Amino acid sequence: MRRLQVVAVSAAVVMAGLAGCHPVNGTSSDGAGDAATTRATSTAGATSGGSGDGGGSAAAKALAGLTVHPKGSMTGYDRLKFGAAWTDNNNDPGGHNHCDTRDDILARDLTGVSYKSGHCTVATGTLQDPYTGKTIHFVRGPDSTKVQIDHVVPLGDAWVTGAAQLSATQRLDLAEDPLELIAADGPANEAKGDGDASEWLPANTAYQCKYVARQIAVKAKYKLWVTAAERSAMQKVLTTCPDQTLPTE
Repeated sequence: MRRLQVVAVSAAVVMAGLAGCHPVNGTSSDGAGDAATTRATSTAGATSGGSGDGGGSAAAKALAGLTVHPKGSMTGYDRLKFGAAWTDNNNDPGGHNHCDTRDDILARDLTGVSYKSGHCTVATGTLQDPYTGKTIHFVRGPDSTKVQIDHVVPLGDAWVTGAAQLSATQRLDLAEDPLELIAADGPANEAKGDGDASEWLPANTAYQCKYVARQIAVKAKYKLWVTAAERSAMQKVLTTCPDQTLPTE
């Protein structure tokens, strides 16, 4: 017990020192910061225990390893900074398979898939939507947008949490990575916008753990950071699923 008290006091001293260096609510204009300091903040919060740390799951441990930092600036952001949408010319799983990425994800996430021609262009299928829990029947045509491909970490959020500093090739691979993509209800995807986990979570609470775990996996893979509010929201979700694993694709 005495050892825990000493650790707690030490952590408090460290946090007090950090508070004097970095405003908690500050905003960085270029996304740069003292990575060692922010990682220390993340580690202190993740190892302090308590009901809000998300437990000891693989997802919680990966979250504890992410740097915590305020969002950077949207200056310079453009969708094209992440390459041409759904290009097959990427280094991700499924890249260079002569099918565009959107069809790759539709084929992965829908059931009862039929193709317009060959093995690429998905014509019909059924989606058990993870965001709403609804069953959606996809038919390519005027109503195709009923099913959209969501970037689990919105590209705008990725930009302000580290992607602005990635190379063009890395940003392209992030945007086309199957780990980052999921077929979802169109209106739900549009409502999400560029919101992070502190601003938007799926209405289907049964999917929230997997959703947050996927965001963590993407941010870990591409070395993106989380904000303090985002980390807190993720930890809160993960307390409901102490055995949550991390997806790999």
